[in-house]
Amino acid sequence: MMRPSVKPRVAFFDFASCEGCQLQVINLEESVIDLIDIVDVVSFREAMKEHSDDYDIAFVEGSIMRPMDAERLKKIRERAKILVALGACACIGGINALRNRYSVEHVKKVVYGDADIEGNPFFDVFHTKAVGDVVDVDYYVYGCPISRDELAKVITSLALGKKPEIPNYPVCVECKKKENVCIFEKGGFCLGPVTRAGCGAICPTNGSGCEGCRGLVDNPNTDSELDVLKKYGLTVEDALGRFDLFCYKYKGEVSK
Repeated sequence: MMRPSVKPRVAFFDFASCEGCQLQVINLEESVIDLIDIVDVVSFREAMKEHSDDYDIAFVEGSIMRPMDAERLKKIRERAKILVALGACACIGGINALRNRYSVEHVKKVVYGDADIEGNPFFDVFHTKAVGDVVDVDYYVYGCPISRDELAKVITSLALGKKPEIPNYPVCVECKKKENVCIFEKGGFCLGPVTRAGCGAICPTNGSGCEGCRGLVDNPNTDSELDVLKKYGLTVEDALGRFDLFCYKYKGEVSK
C-alpha cells in the first residue's frame, strides 16, 4: 500500500446511535495496522482517550435529535475538510427515525412521563434528522452496521486523495453474482430490488430478506419493483410496511 507523504488527520464522532458502526472500525483487527500507516487518528472516543479538534477527515455516526446536536455537528463540519456519514443512522436517519411518525410532544410524554424537562437543553428534541439534513456530507458509508471492508476501502481512498467508490446499484446485483435463489422464490420478502448494494448481499445470502439498511439507490426503479410485487402476489402496502425499519423517511417517495 502506497503511503501518503503527509498522513491526513482523522476523527470519529458519535451522535444518537448504538455506536455499532464505530465498533466495526475496532473490529478491523489486523487491517487497522495498515490504516494507521496511512492516516493519523486524532480523536476516537470509543477507542482512545486522546482528543484533538485539529483534523482533516471527520467520520460521523448517529442521527441528529436535538438542536444542541445540530450545533455540535456544524462545528465539526467547519473544522473538517471532508465529512463522511457513517452508518444508517447518520446516512438515512436509521431506526431512530421510526419516532418521526409521532409528534415530538407525544414522544416526550411516552419517554419522560410527567418529569419536569422543559427548559433543559438535553431534553430539547426535534424530529430525527440524518447528518445530511443538517450539514453538507462529502461521502456516505451505508449499512447497519457498516461493512468493515467497505470502510477500509473508503479510508484508503481518502488517504490517497481519491474519490471512494460507493455502489449505486441494487442489492439484487450482488445476489445474482453469488447465484443466490431469490428470497421471493422462497416465499419471503426482500427490499433488494431498490436498496443500495455494497453489503455483499449478506442478508439474502444467509436466508433473510434485505431490510433496506443501506437506503435506496439513487432513482430507484419503482416500476420494476411493482412488477416483482405483482409477480409474487404482493402489494405496494406490503412493501411500504417494510420500509418502516430503516427507510421511513423514504416511504412517500417510494409510494409515488
